[in-house]
Amino acid sequence: MGPRCSEVTAVGRVLTLGVRPWLMGVVNASPESFSDGGTVRGVDSQLERASQLLTEGADIIDVGGESAVTNQPALRAEDEIKRVVPLIERIVNELGAIVSVDTYKAEVAEAAIAAGAVLVNDVSGLRDLALADVCARTGAALVLMHTRAAPKQRLQDPDRYDDVTNDVVSFLADRMRAATARGVADDALILDPGPDFAKTPLQTIELLRRFEDLHALGRPLLLAVSRKDFIGALTGRRPSERLAGTLAAVGHCLDAGGHIMRVHDVAAAHDYVTVRAALRGELEVNRTLALDDSIRHEQ
Repeated sequence: MGPRCSEVTAVGRVLTLGVRPWLMGVVNASPESFSDGGTVRGVDSQLERASQLLTEGADIIDVGGESAVTNQPALRAEDEIKRVVPLIERIVNELGAIVSVDTYKAEVAEAAIAAGAVLVNDVSGLRDLALADVCARTGAALVLMHTRAAPKQRLQDPDRYDDVTNDVVSFLADRMRAATARGVADDALILDPGPDFAKTPLQTIELLRRFEDLHALGRPLLLAVSRKDFIGALTGRRPSERLAGTLAAVGHCLDAGGHIMRVHDVAAAHDYVTVRAALRGELEVNRTLALDDSIRHEQ
């Protein structure tokens, strides 16, 4: 099935989702990040990375100042703000990109939106309702993610859920009610089932097998499957070696109607969705399409 078309309001913008897959490229301003922390080298380098991701086909740049790794303490809000605000300002002003901020702290979200972010990617499951207040006041879009663990805590309990998909649906429905009760518009909400968050690899796999069930909630779906633990558990690969597994998960979730794919390897994901769309008849292919001789052979 294809994704259901939906519009998302985000600080005066209207994001039309579902016509084609959107790619959210990841720019980490967090040296402790599990996947690419060793490459974080300051704002200039991060801006260059954002520019590269946009060239490769990213529709949204997701800026995060604190990694979800559980072997590090939580950052103070003021320290997280110092990491993300200068970068967001430059991405917006110099690159003209749509920017999301990956944070669960209301103070960070407020500063990031003031700097130009239009979407808040909250991986806490809206534990702090003040975050909804910020989005309601500013008009920012809000990603609500399923998790039963507090930020920076790891929950791996194979007996935690009788039915993990039902738990995700009921949890997200509750969080939607909580957000709208604080004034967040219905059309500002995006949902993320939270692969790996408070889930064992098997629980994540069981959830993604029934991904279509989430359409009952009526909002666009964001999938953050890139380089995730469940892929590593299945393949025995380290994060940097999980591209093939990531693309398999992306394809499955697109087939089930996903709207936004949050990925580290934007160029590969863009190639994947381009070829997929052509073969499915979703991309018009000109009869003059031909391979440029300069790329026919390896040099």
